[in-house]
Amino acid sequence: MKEFVRVMKALSDPTRVKILKILERRSMCVCELQTALGTAQSTTSKHLKILEDAGLAASHKDGLWVNYTLADGRQSPYAASILGNLRHWLNDADEISTLMDGIEGIDRFQILNRN
Repeated sequence: MKEFVRVMKALSDPTRVKILKILERRSMCVCELQTALGTAQSTTSKHLKILEDAGLAASHKDGLWVNYTLADGRQSPYAASILGNLRHWLNDADEISTLMDGIEGIDRFQILNRN
């Protein structure tokens, strides 16, 4: 039961749902996600930690970068079920459509050059 509740709690925040929808499209680092969402780095990192703990997102190190992707669902059958269905949910929601249109131009190297 704890595992089920962990997954449901992870999905209870709209920002975390947005992160999952973004990660459906492509892998991203924290700075790219924070740019897409307009959130602080620490807030974005906290959301990612909750998603990882629930088995919904995964991270892998690539040199100096930590890239986030959707998890493969092996950690939790609840997470696997949600991830499978999420691909079909919310795609027509205005908020998600607008977000998806904005992520195409986000690039970590451009973000770093602005800071």
